[in-house]
Amino acid sequence: MLHILLFTLVVAAISTVCIAPVALALAAWSWRAGTKGLVLDALAALPLVVPPTAVGFVLLEILSRRSAIGALLERIGVAVLFTPKAVVLACAVMSFPLMFTAFRVAIETTDRRYFDVARTLGASPVRAFARVTLPLAWRGLLSGVLLAFCRALGEFGATILIAGNIPGRTQTMALAIYDRVQNGNDHEAAVLVAFVVGIAWVLVSISSILIMQQRRRLDA
Repeated sequence: MLHILLFTLVVAAISTVCIAPVALALAAWSWRAGTKGLVLDALAALPLVVPPTAVGFVLLEILSRRSAIGALLERIGVAVLFTPKAVVLACAVMSFPLMFTAFRVAIETTDRRYFDVARTLGASPVRAFARVTLPLAWRGLLSGVLLAFCRALGEFGATILIAGNIPGRTQTMALAIYDRVQNGNDHEAAVLVAFVVGIAWVLVSISSILIMQQRRRLDA
């Protein structure tokens, strides 16, 4: 069980780190685009509202040998399906909406006047965003990272379709809990549930504190 716990934590951390720059860039673009960014907002939220198994099926089709991407990966010798890389991919895709939405809200709640002032003083959009907007939104951004990490810890539906449930190779805590329950090993399942709940409770509590601090700063 220790191996399963460590594997899940590492996978969740890698997937969170991988999607953070993309989520930040898209959230910043959507913020700058205004109403034009609504389409992006809707697309980014899709994995959050459609069944995880549907997301897994789409990823399975994209990575299969029948697709151009799958054929290219096979040609260069990169195996993704039913490997730890597939677990990272599934966790990244399923946790991306939470991170993007949190980033978008964190950036939106900053006072845009500071950004505009920096622009009038000669700063480029990227420099003004990095030096002014990000420091004002850091609590909300960190909250989004923690929420995405928690979502990755509990990912199940997409993972089991593209990575399988291979003990010692692709089995995460969520898959291990399912496996233990199916085999009647309720004690180990309860221990894994306790691990997941404990980690998630701590991280969600920290996220809630950060959001409260962000709101107090805005009200001040």
